[in-house]
Amino acid sequence: MAGTLREGIAPLVDLVYPPRCPLCGAAIGAQTGLCAACWSELRIPGEPSCARCRRPFGEIDPGEGAVCGPCIADPPRHDGIAAGTLYGEGSRKLVLAFKHGRRIALAPMLARLIVARLPKLEGEWIVVPVPLHRWRLWTRGFNQAALLGREVAAMTGATLIVDGLMRTKRTPALGGLGRKARKRTLSGAITVDPRRAESLKGAQVILVDDVLTSGATSDACVAALKRAGAAKVVVACFARVLDEVDGSRAINETPGAETPGAP
Repeated sequence: MAGTLREGIAPLVDLVYPPRCPLCGAAIGAQTGLCAACWSELRIPGEPSCARCRRPFGEIDPGEGAVCGPCIADPPRHDGIAAGTLYGEGSRKLVLAFKHGRRIALAPMLARLIVARLPKLEGEWIVVPVPLHRWRLWTRGFNQAALLGREVAAMTGATLIVDGLMRTKRTPALGGLGRKARKRTLSGAITVDPRRAESLKGAQVILVDDVLTSGATSDACVAALKRAGAAKVVVACFARVLDEVDGSRAINETPGAETPGAP
């Protein structure tokens, strides 16, 4: 019913508010996309990729089942990463518009890019967003991961548990910190909500966030979910920062704004 209503009033909305690219303002054909030039700025992860974390290998194909160096050095607790884009100029603009510019209407488009990279989902799945501390939630007014999680759940048919995880300790922004410093900062900060623990036992979970930087936040979330008995946890994000693509400096290049990878 809701979908039919949206389709019915779409022409009227387009008449009153002609579709524009949310990044550059150019005219486009629908309210839910980007112009061709802005689409071309997005970097979509390709194959071949790591069998564990789906880090692209680039032009070198080491063969099926190959694992990247970082996963060999530090085997991940998660069961795969589904990144809609690799962090670059295009995704940076979208993240800043979505999270810091409060363009929350971008959530469906960002979520579609995430869902396109998810593996085949067999059986029942639960979507759990990366949590914000209550003070940051009150300050920002919304949890960007929860908005994306809601869309991912709707698109995949998974069950959304928006409060599956909670951030019990207020942590500073993680931008500029190394991987070890981020891990120390997040120690004990994220736990499973006791009210949701039973639902997570034996569950297959899609952990949703906007940006995956060093992986410290997602690692803390995955650890909490696995301790609660989750059988599988796939990390899903809109943009993934890879040093070999843009370097860690990319997440700190916008003066006056919170870093995209901050909680």
